[in-house]
Amino acid sequence: MRPTRATVLLTAGLVTLLGVPAATAADTPANLYVNNESDSNCSDAGAGSQAVPFCTISAAAKLVKPGQTVRIKTWTTYDENVVIDRSGEPGKPITFTADAENFSSAAYLEFGRSLTVSGASHVVVRGLQSYGGVQVQRSTDVELDRLYASNDSAVGLVVGEGSVGVRATRSRLLGVRVEGGARGTVLGRNRIDSDFERAVDVVDAPETAVTNNTVRGGCGTTLSVRGTSSSSALFNNAILTWPVECASAEPSKTIEVAASATAGTRADYNLIARPDPKVTPYTWGGAGYQTPAAFAAATGQGAHDILTAKPSDTGTDDGSPTIDSGDPTAPGVLPTDIYGKPTADDPRVPNTGRDGGFIERGAVETQDVLKGVQLGLEPTWAPVGTTVKATAVPNSRWPAGLTYHYDFGDGTAPVVTKNTTAEHVYGKPGDYVAKVTAVTGVGENVTSFDHPVKASAAGPLTAAFTAEQVLPTSSNPLSGDGPLTVSVDSTSTAAPWPVTGTDLDFGDGTQGHADDLRAYKHEYELPGTYEVTVTVQDAKGAKSTAKRSVKVDYAPSGYVATEPFRLLDTRTTNTPVQGGVATPVVLPVGLAIQGHELSGSMAAAVLNVTVTGATEDTHLSVWPSGQPRPVTSNVNVKAGGTSSNTVTVPVGADGKVAAQLNSGRASLIVDFVGYYQPNIGERFGPVTPTRVVDTRTTGGALGGGQTRTVKVAGVNGIPADATAVALNLTGTGATEQAHVIAYPDPAKRPATSNLNVEPGKDKSNQAIVPVGPNGTITLFTNSGSTHLVVDAVGYYGKDGKALFTPVVPKRMADTRTTGKVAPGATTTVAGLPANAVGAVLNVTATESTGPGFLTVHGFGTPRTDASSLNTLPGITVPNHVTTPVGDGKVSVFNSWGGSNHVITDLLGYFTQG
Repeated sequence: MRPTRATVLLTAGLVTLLGVPAATAADTPANLYVNNESDSNCSDAGAGSQAVPFCTISAAAKLVKPGQTVRIKTWTTYDENVVIDRSGEPGKPITFTADAENFSSAAYLEFGRSLTVSGASHVVVRGLQSYGGVQVQRSTDVELDRLYASNDSAVGLVVGEGSVGVRATRSRLLGVRVEGGARGTVLGRNRIDSDFERAVDVVDAPETAVTNNTVRGGCGTTLSVRGTSSSSALFNNAILTWPVECASAEPSKTIEVAASATAGTRADYNLIARPDPKVTPYTWGGAGYQTPAAFAAATGQGAHDILTAKPSDTGTDDGSPTIDSGDPTAPGVLPTDIYGKPTADDPRVPNTGRDGGFIERGAVETQDVLKGVQLGLEPTWAPVGTTVKATAVPNSRWPAGLTYHYDFGDGTAPVVTKNTTAEHVYGKPGDYVAKVTAVTGVGENVTSFDHPVKASAAGPLTAAFTAEQVLPTSSNPLSGDGPLTVSVDSTSTAAPWPVTGTDLDFGDGTQGHADDLRAYKHEYELPGTYEVTVTVQDAKGAKSTAKRSVKVDYAPSGYVATEPFRLLDTRTTNTPVQGGVATPVVLPVGLAIQGHELSGSMAAAVLNVTVTGATEDTHLSVWPSGQPRPVTSNVNVKAGGTSSNTVTVPVGADGKVAAQLNSGRASLIVDFVGYYQPNIGERFGPVTPTRVVDTRTTGGALGGGQTRTVKVAGVNGIPADATAVALNLTGTGATEQAHVIAYPDPAKRPATSNLNVEPGKDKSNQAIVPVGPNGTITLFTNSGSTHLVVDAVGYYGKDGKALFTPVVPKRMADTRTTGKVAPGATTTVAGLPANAVGAVLNVTATESTGPGFLTVHGFGTPRTDASSLNTLPGITVPNHVTTPVGDGKVSVFNSWGGSNHVITDLLGYFTQG
């Protein structure tokens, strides 16, 4: 049982430690500074300011005035003997302090250097370590706090020569001697270790108080009071006497008070650890006593002393008899221990100190070790008016001594209690954050992590949700969302009790489940309108369902140009594509292709697709993986021939596209050119189709193995800072079958191709080429020679205005069902979005009766001389076309060469972004 009055008794008999004084006058600085580090700019000839501190403590000691504090840089060594002989005034001491709050920090005197206070009064010295000893002589009102004092073969601290009112506290001392008429000395909360004949020796020093020290001695006497040291006090000390290899055969003693010093001297509440039974615990007035009982019976002293054989009992480990067993009213008692910790009551231990006091014996005050506290709430989600129970789970050495402050986060006053539980009723709906703070008996505290709690409105469970398309915001390859990803968020559900399950039906034959309310991502394979159903169930078994139609479509996107690279070449794997069988093509989405880690949120890819070695006349279709094959086509090829085309195609839900021949067998080559994605990349800027170069009139044919650099940006209405250009490449007059590459960096030609040329045939292909150095691109052909005609149709860059929306490849028009386009005639293709400013088409000419060309342009706009594709009799010719749009339509002009059937497939369109 712990008496309730214990906390009151601690205040009696305390000695208040002096703090750091304020400035004494407006013209006298409050602080002087000492710092001898190499970069401190110190000078002993200066005024000791913070900017120009003294280099030595001695320089400050010569100038310090009453009320000033000398702040000494910590963790620094000073090679000097320090003498303090200047005095403060009552209430205005001079203070020397190692300038830090941490009890473990200090400033050091070099080995062999000493600290002396001589003839001074009203002095405070704190935080110094001296290995040449500390002496106080002829001085009054001196406080030595948090020192370390040793002195080789002599005691570490000497107080003498008539000094009065010296207090050595909270220090580590290697031997203490109080002598020479010193009066009123206090040794409190120190750790004193010594192998000298006497660890603490009080000689001719009346009224000395040795209180709450942990003292270790060996041979001789551990704590000795002799001479004219009357009216002294020995209280609350934890003393270990453990003689080892003593030179003298005399038995060691723990406490000895000579007959000349017994008058008025008192001793009690000390703990003596005596591992060796030959040690005499008490010698009083010349007589020895082996037990506290015998000592008390003979002298009236030590009635509450403890004698033990265990050295560990002098510490504060659990079970130590030092805990809560001292006298809080003892002379010279201090409110804090050697580490600056306050006196604390261990609730696990009965208070056996004087009148129920709980101060420890020795220098160290045991403390609660409060590492943390956790908070539990039940329920965490309930209607307003429900009682919520909070439970605190502390990680504490003394949980019984804690007080808890429960903050329920709704603005009400915290519940303060010593109980580990508290109850609360929320008065209005809301999402709150609760926490608990655990506080020890000495005011140390920790707070739990925030704990969310929901007070809901009373009423039935009512499912609700929102569905929004997820648009990416970065090109991070480590994560991403597919182009048809939707977030279905059920957190708007009105739920008075916790939701234990959410079932989702996305309307495309797939389902999802979650254990709570949350935003759930789902990627659709096809654009369309889907009926989404959400069913929720709560902890009370109630269910509710909500449905709504959700439109899913591709989003407007910017273009990201990349250096071209080869994705697939079935010639190297001996896996030709087969008619009627879809071949998956893995795109560089995220980390799918090593060395080409691109955005994980790619929406559509731009590819150059080549078909070669076909076993019969056939065509190839490319579409998003996971979707049905469309009726569109991308590449048409003759048996034994080679044909290529640019393809813009949405990315499938699995990060792939599918390619399939209509019939026969052929090799497939796929080069990656760039990609579209929402919220990143560049906008498109259309230009009136403009001829960039025609080697028939400038420069001559391009020879095999040769390159030619062409200026494309900063000319012809294309800004100098464009990142890519859209070009129509036409090869004519080729001397042999070859391929042409258009690429940005003349020093880094890729292993890709853009156009396959043949003798006697004009062949075209559109290419989107990144802009290289100085606004140029480079053209290359691998063999023979060929003339090249290059027309610009647009660019991508920061000045562009339009974003691209990909679509599932869709047939817009086919004149085979409406009649051929005559020479010189124009056919109109309708059905584009009304707000489209441009379109990406695959235009195919077939059943041509003569050589010629087609030009695609915006409906209602003038036609230019640039061609979109070249027609040849008996050959089906496709080309990727980027064109302006007018009023949701485009016009296709057939030249005077012969009649043609024209097939127009939509790959996507541009709108103002």
